[in-house]
Amino acid sequence: MLAFPGERLKAAAVTAVAELRRAGQVRLIDSLVVVESATGEGSGSELVEYEEYGDATAEIGPGINPLGPEDAAEAAETLEPGSCALMLLVEHVWATRAAEAIREAGGRISGSVRVPHEVVAEARNAYHEAVVATAAGRD
Repeated sequence: MLAFPGERLKAAAVTAVAELRRAGQVRLIDSLVVVESATGEGSGSELVEYEEYGDATAEIGPGINPLGPEDAAEAAETLEPGSCALMLLVEHVWATRAAEAIREAGGRISGSVRVPHEVVAEARNAYHEAVVATAAGRD
């Protein structure tokens, strides 16, 4: 789920999803736009209902709706009043290909961990600082 300030979905987020879809990196299975109004009322709608985002939702066929009203209600509870979110159910195509190759080699995926953005940002900053310090030490 991608959360945004304001009650309108940010087009740049949907454009990024469309680019990943066109590049064959993800397959969009379903999506919901969830809004938590300033008065605290939650609502949800399918992304396919927004004509301007048709490029992102081109793969979603009629009647394919694993995400439903209960998912929208649960998501709305996590949002701040006056904000919105884009819920995406995607298949990571690259991971599917890798998993198939691993299984063909007799292996299996035994676990996965999602690393929070903040941790990745801290690691990048620490790496950058180390590179700068090393370069400064050579001068």
